[in-house]
Amino acid sequence: MTAMNNLPPLSLADFFSVCQQRVEMALRAELEGGSGDPDRLLQSMAYATLNGGKRVRPILVYGSALAVGGSLEAGDPAACAVELLHCYSLVHDDLPAMDNDDLRRGRPTLHRAFDQATAILAGDALQSRAFEVLARDGAASPAIRIQMVRILAAAAGVNGMAGGQMLDFAAMGKTLDLAALEAMHRLKTGALISASVALGCLAGGCEDPQRQQALQTYGSLVGLAFQVQDDILDVTADTKTLGKPQGSDQLNNKPTFTSLMGLDNARLHARQLAEQAVAALDGFPEQAGFLRALAGYIVERAH
Repeated sequence: MTAMNNLPPLSLADFFSVCQQRVEMALRAELEGGSGDPDRLLQSMAYATLNGGKRVRPILVYGSALAVGGSLEAGDPAACAVELLHCYSLVHDDLPAMDNDDLRRGRPTLHRAFDQATAILAGDALQSRAFEVLARDGAASPAIRIQMVRILAAAAGVNGMAGGQMLDFAAMGKTLDLAALEAMHRLKTGALISASVALGCLAGGCEDPQRQQALQTYGSLVGLAFQVQDDILDVTADTKTLGKPQGSDQLNNKPTFTSLMGLDNARLHARQLAEQAVAALDGFPEQAGFLRALAGYIVERAH
């Protein structure tokens, strides 16, 4: 891959490493705290956020920014914001009233390491900090910042993660058809992934409606592919590799792509979604190569 936006030629693994280092620095800066900040709350927020995770959503922000001719630096605030929001969702999903999980990213879940009240407050604080980061992005115009806040809020709310989680609870013990299962996961998992791509597009300065639409299509498809692969890994990977309990979907009697389609057909479906996502980028220049490669990574990852 050739150099783009002051980047030397990078493999996908190198690109991952560069992006992970950037967002890790941004996250640490947000969670360092200041005088008067409650130490225990900040410690719990840091525990939930730092030193773990693939950072796929921030990497999609960076890849999208590069795809439209922007820079990695321009993507820093949005990358940080989506990961803060993602970590909030994991903290709350793990709670006893939700999925009641004991392990996340290879460590005790936040409510186990601290306590339930602290976990709830840490999740709340991570969510609000995400919007604070976007709102004070001095490199973006006020109009772009408003758009970014709107996109992230929609991805988190009733027509995004929260709505999808509600549908997920309602579906326990039931059999869904493919259309209903995909509709649920476009909200629960796909909304934040799609928002990451949209935020990167805005951070990169793209004003072309056709390219914005193409990236929206790409984001929707890779978001769904991500969930299909998650369902596959819940069946095929072990707890140590996943960093969270293996087989939890089956234990909780949740409808999944593997239970509906079978393992082989689910794998085929994931590959088809990734191929469609790449096809959505036809006409994009070479700097969209990282997004193309990310679609493949999402359906080939082992955790």
